[in-house]
Amino acid sequence: GLKEVEKRYRERYVDLFANPDVAQVFEARALIVRALRRVLDAAGFLEVETPMLQSVRGGATAKPFETHHNTLDMPLYLRIALELHLKRLIVGGMERVYEIGRVFRNEGISTRHNPEFTMMELYQAFADWTDVMDISERLITRSAHDALGTTVVTIRDTEFDLAEPWPRLSMSEAASEATGRTVHPSVPLEELRSIADEHGAAYEPAWGTGRLVEALFERLCEDSIVRPTFVTGHPVEISPLARVDRDDPHVTERFEIFCDSRELGNGYSELNDPIEQRLRFEDEQAAKEAGDDEAGTVDEDYLRALEYGLPPTGGLGIGMDRVAMLLAGVDSIREVVLFPTLRPEQELT
Repeated sequence: GLKEVEKRYRERYVDLFANPDVAQVFEARALIVRALRRVLDAAGFLEVETPMLQSVRGGATAKPFETHHNTLDMPLYLRIALELHLKRLIVGGMERVYEIGRVFRNEGISTRHNPEFTMMELYQAFADWTDVMDISERLITRSAHDALGTTVVTIRDTEFDLAEPWPRLSMSEAASEATGRTVHPSVPLEELRSIADEHGAAYEPAWGTGRLVEALFERLCEDSIVRPTFVTGHPVEISPLARVDRDDPHVTERFEIFCDSRELGNGYSELNDPIEQRLRFEDEQAAKEAGDDEAGTVDEDYLRALEYGLPPTGGLGIGMDRVAMLLAGVDSIREVVLFPTLRPEQELT
């Protein structure tokens, strides 16, 4: 077989016939996507397509790829998420929609990141974050069953049954336990900075308490998450499109799916108040003007859609590449992307 890693990725056509197990990984990936479609179609969701070229970047915190449309003489962005157009469809009365498509983020390359990757996003009217948590478990469990023939996966030499209920972990509670101090967005900013300094969590001067809570969680807690887990209690500051928690105004009704220290998905009760959404967008715009390349901007058309009325909605996004990594038992995203982004050959020589 072909063993040289760089050559394997660059000449995938050789890799596929030289290493039969590589082809099996991509066959499993196809079964995973097929399983998601089967579950969602049976649940009454409609698969749709939304624009890859967008005039306003939004739906996630990430740096976009920029381009220019010559005829219209206007800048455009390759989408960084599917979210905002899909929620426009909910406004229009399409109550259950999903899309499986490529998104693009102009960021670093690593074993977990490729500049283009595949997302599945779904939105369900008259649902909230608890409903899409249930859907998340069903989707990934069914994917494992169809791709592997079992719902049992091995992570760090330990077997876990995906069909068992997934635990839930509060971001603030986990960080508080790790530090022995109260870590919550309501804690004064200087106190959280002191805790971050004490535990080596890096932060920017412009960050508020919400970003500091996230930094402490990432620094102290993420690596210990092995089995699939719902991480909850995300601060408002880092969740510009999520509804405020009905019991705690400092956090949102949001969760992230973590497994083997990797984020697999993200979901929440959608913010549907156009006034509050405008304030959140303006905060992002201010961060962008202060130098944050990943911050979003004010999307006037999306705000207009919210004014027509977005019903209570639950939304979910799952990274298909990372699910494939989990179920295939590989540690690099390049193992589950047929043609990963690579540096040009002439630069290497």
